[in-house]
Amino acid sequence: MRVGIMQPYFFPYIGYFQLIAAVDLFIVYDNIKYTKKGWINRNRMLQNGRDVMFSLPLKNASDYLEVRERELASDFNRDKLLNQFKEAYRRAPYFKDIFPLVEQIVLYKDANLFRFLYHSIIRICQHLEITTEIRISSDIDIDHDLKNQDKVLALCSAVGATTYVNAIGGIELYSKETFRKSGIELNFIKSKPFEYPQLIESFIPWLSIIDVMMFNSLNVIKSRLAEFNLVYGCK
Repeated sequence: MRVGIMQPYFFPYIGYFQLIAAVDLFIVYDNIKYTKKGWINRNRMLQNGRDVMFSLPLKNASDYLEVRERELASDFNRDKLLNQFKEAYRRAPYFKDIFPLVEQIVLYKDANLFRFLYHSIIRICQHLEITTEIRISSDIDIDHDLKNQDKVLALCSAVGATTYVNAIGGIELYSKETFRKSGIELNFIKSKPFEYPQLIESFIPWLSIIDVMMFNSLNVIKSRLAEFNLVYGCK
């Protein structure tokens, strides 16, 4: 069984969904430390011909809290964020198809950061017709005090993984030999460039999945989900 494990992100780029589609079981970390400068609650979209950051505002809290312990800010203006998406993409060819999905996600009432993000991931997977089983890390019976590679190995072993698949950005974090000794093959996927018309002269790559969905049909996106290079662990 192929397993992928990743922290949750807000409207991540297509590579995130390529990873989900490439495995039999995808585990979403909820009991992992929130990283302030990461991509958990923010991403990039196309606005007025350039890439612009959008984000979910969070309540002030300790930097040591896990993702599942963080909350959205009480003054989070969902309508304002939706209007930002609307103005950015109202001329996109698939706006009428995709904006209702964006509304369902942004207007989701749960203020818990993890549950809000988890809901968004599930809804996008449903739209993209990705049928991979998705589980939450804390629901799996392991020693959750483990860190990094040790925690990944424990999760993989607990669910009966034969192959662990990760995004190419993590290739320096894991040891092929260590995984082999646990009876698990280590693979990485590297997304292939995906260029499409964006109503601007110079294409801006690797924006949020929203950008991909606004400018491409479902059939095109589904075909691109399988277009990546498979790289084997090298250490």
